[in-house]
Amino acid sequence: MISRVSISGGVTAHKISKSITYYHNHSVQVPGRASVPENRKPLLLLLPWLGSRPKATAKYCDIYFRAGFDVLSVDSDVLKFLWPRWGLQYGAHVLELLQSERFSQRPLLVHALSIGGYTFAQLLVHVAKDVQRYQGLLQRIHGHVYDSLVMGSLDRMAIGVAKNTVPRFAGLVKSASLLYFRVFKRQTVDYFNMGVDAFWESPVTAPALFFYSQNDDLCDWEKLEELIGRWSDRGVSVQSRKWAESVHAAHLHVHSEEYLSTLNGFLQTLDMVPLRAKM
Repeated sequence: MISRVSISGGVTAHKISKSITYYHNHSVQVPGRASVPENRKPLLLLLPWLGSRPKATAKYCDIYFRAGFDVLSVDSDVLKFLWPRWGLQYGAHVLELLQSERFSQRPLLVHALSIGGYTFAQLLVHVAKDVQRYQGLLQRIHGHVYDSLVMGSLDRMAIGVAKNTVPRFAGLVKSASLLYFRVFKRQTVDYFNMGVDAFWESPVTAPALFFYSQNDDLCDWEKLEELIGRWSDRGVSVQSRKWAESVHAAHLHVHSEEYLSTLNGFLQTLDMVPLRAKM
């Protein structure tokens, strides 16, 4: 841990690296339940959208703090997306961290937003190559939540990069990204496909929840529903909340009551402690 800063509400932020922060929740007191040892406390792996700001992600952290979780926030990086080999190295680093002494016994929940799903896919590429090695980690994942998953064609990926980096010049950035992907296909597209395959055939069999909308330029919602069907056929318990209109990676803001109700209901179905009756 390179630095530690106390923040409001009995939470201490430990800066592990420039892009990874561990939020230790000191104020977990759940009425009627025995205290949970630190090494058994539930941990949220939060994978925010590209270019997210602490003030925005804090809204998600607060939901889970109230539910009794600590939070490990792992930011995405456009360079790790544009050069997937770095993304895979990053994924391997996060896996090592999750299996370190501090976190190795913790029940896990994954919440990925937008391109954060891509970051999680990089973890899955490593896991899929050696499922036996990561069996303990897989067993500790009690659930996974995907919000505004970037899904569909390479064109949609380029739109995602453009809108989340230089939105004022989205058209130009999109064209440049597509050209870049074509020129460096072996170093980019082939790796993207590897991540997509790992995600579709994910070794994670815990219950899943998807939030998405039909007007999201970054998500092919019909393709997403195909994925949901694939997972359901494989025996994964899948819930979803779809809106006709919403805003990418901002469903919590636009449809707050429905979002929280759906998420709360999902969490109550998981075997994780110490969850409060309501968040």
